Amino acid sequence: MTEVAPQGRIARMGARARTGMRRGLRRARYGLALAIQAGLAAGLAWFLAHDVIGRPSPFFAPIAAVITLASSVGQRVRRTAELVLGVAIGIGIGDALILLIGSGPWQIGLIVLLAVVIATAVGGGTPLVVQSASSAVLVATLTSSTGLPWTRFLDALVGGGVGLAVMTFLLPLNPLNVVRRAADPALRALAGGLHRVGIGMAERNRTTIGDALIHLRAAETTFAAFSSAVTAARENVAFAPARWRSRGALALYVDGADHITYALRNCRVMSRRADTALGDDEPIPEVLAVSVGLLGDAVDLLRQEWAKGVEPLAARERALRAAAECGQAYEEGVGFSGGVIVAQIRTAATDILRASGVDYAEAPRLVRRAVGRSHSSRRKPAPRSGLSRPPA
Repeated sequence: MTEVAPQGRIARMGARARTGMRRGLRRARYGLALAIQAGLAAGLAWFLAHDVIGRPSPFFAPIAAVITLASSVGQRVRRTAELVLGVAIGIGIGDALILLIGSGPWQIGLIVLLAVVIATAVGGGTPLVVQSASSAVLVATLTSSTGLPWTRFLDALVGGGVGLAVMTFLLPLNPLNVVRRAADPALRALAGGLHRVGIGMAERNRTTIGDALIHLRAAETTFAAFSSAVTAARENVAFAPARWRSRGALALYVDGADHITYALRNCRVMSRRADTALGDDEPIPEVLAVSVGLLGDAVDLLRQEWAKGVEPLAARERALRAAAECGQAYEEGVGFSGGVIVAQIRTAATDILRASGVDYAEAPRLVRRAVGRSHSSRRKPAPRSGLSRPPA
């Protein structure tokens, strides 16, 4: 026994190391496209500023190009344009004021103050303000005061413009890959949370349901990232002709993102009501736990089918099975919270159907039909408690 435990620990450490290495390689592969973009943009920015325009040492041009690309991943074109303008404003203000008043602590403070005020006055958001201030500090602390104040401002505009051109026209990232990477953790989190809730309901374990609810609340962050990626990808496809062929597969995510977010919120309401039902010692029919698990299966199937770029037929079938199972709960007897759980399952199933591409009016009709079939397919015993029929 004393020899087995160390061996087990070594084996686990080795497994964790291999897992970490695989994740690192996967992240490096994802970052390779951005690295190629940055290298191309930096080289082009230097070439344009140095060889075409004639600037002797335009180091701010490649800096602005790289800042633009590195800060724009997953962001909208408007925010990326703000980054470019912010860098240019900060550099221009810093150059002009240092030429007039010199450098020092109070000069740096004044330069940053004016950069932020001007960035705010032109209606910029956080990216513009931050880049204006940081670029002004960079000029004030790391560069000399020689040269005309507009030269490095021009370098920044050239570099930022090149960065925008590279990310939009010359070498745009594949928006479908960006959205898939953002959607995967969001959908996994929702599917995993639903499976945990189903297990907690089956075992009548409030701790399991509480953990699942925490898991679902934390999923809001990944869903926000998913939504941002969808918005950025929509713009990327619109402005980048090289990515127009991605529109079909991307449409699955674009059309379904809002609806799967609604499903997350409905599932959180359902989870809280499941905890209340257990706290009130209400009856929870086994079919409710099965139904919640089927919802989790539907979300996971949706993730897989979206990733393959195919119509989510399996996800639809599983969502309708979840609706049919929850409809049987009325026959076995539910209390007030149980009735709310049924309603939330039906709503979440409708959300998943809508996310899979089913029409706005057709999705609830299919859910009602699935629930109706569950009633007609079995003999209706007298309910033990609570509601005997679903609400109209």
